[in-house]
Amino acid sequence: MNHVLLGRTGVRVSELCFGTMSFGDIADEAESKKMFNRCLDVGINFFDCANVYAGGRSEEILGDLIQGVRDELVITSKVFGQMGKDVNARGLSRRHMKLAVEESLRRLKTDRLDLYFVHQFDKDTPIEEVVRGLDDLVQEGKILYPAVSNWAAWQIMKALGTSAHEGLSRFQCIQPMYNLVKRQVEVEILPLALAEQVGVIPYSPLGGGLFTGKYGKQNKPEEGRLVQNQMYMKRYSVDFYYDVAEKFTEHAKDKGVHPATLAVAWVLHNPAVTAPIIGARNVEQLESSLAAVDVKMTDAWWQEISAISYAPPPPTDRLEEQK
Repeated sequence: MNHVLLGRTGVRVSELCFGTMSFGDIADEAESKKMFNRCLDVGINFFDCANVYAGGRSEEILGDLIQGVRDELVITSKVFGQMGKDVNARGLSRRHMKLAVEESLRRLKTDRLDLYFVHQFDKDTPIEEVVRGLDDLVQEGKILYPAVSNWAAWQIMKALGTSAHEGLSRFQCIQPMYNLVKRQVEVEILPLALAEQVGVIPYSPLGGGLFTGKYGKQNKPEEGRLVQNQMYMKRYSVDFYYDVAEKFTEHAKDKGVHPATLAVAWVLHNPAVTAPIIGARNVEQLESSLAAVDVKMTDAWWQEISAISYAPPPPTDRLEEQK
């Protein structure tokens, strides 16, 4: 497992990040511990979480597991989602972020978060207020680096500009969705990250299971997020996605690589990507994603895989200028 710089923080993280959304949900405490220890065994030092995962239970399980090794790990969490009945127990107001971070620290049994992501864009809170609220938490030592997930490029850039103008702590990492059928980030967010030296840890490299070899045009298993979870069913409802999945699976088999391994390797090869976030329900499922670091991906192979899907149009829509 290689360790790479996270943006311009000077912090080195493993080239794979383990996402703990399954902890306390589809993975019980015992299985969560097995996956955590397996990640440590292969050199992963980067663990992603969120306060809303399993209603806070994911943070609690991760908090128990990191005891004794906390200072060797880079730990993240997130804020935005509803975390209680109170009308203000959500969003990105300074008030909510202050309360939410304290609760995350308590559940994680730590005195600080290495990265603290704003989980979604809050249309009710000005970007300037969000940036200042995050800087407050940095000054208090509760978080080390602000980070952002699921924002548009213009929103991220406005926040970076505000931070620079006001001398406030800036976003040091972006967490976008990215896989072979979800490539919008290639248009502006990934170029922005390269230009501004911001780390990128994409989630859903397997497309919610789409690229595990189980799905095709006429092939859908009886169990899985894409057939049981309403959010994922809606996110991956386009028929073309299943055409891509089937062709991708055939390509992976021709190359002698597990489809899940190749899907993670494809995301990892993008020069803007710091570390894809991998997840699993058990250790057996985890192994295929861990194997991605051993794939000898080349630029030509990356392009060959990319051609199975489609590249989104450039931001100006001047297709005639594309090479």
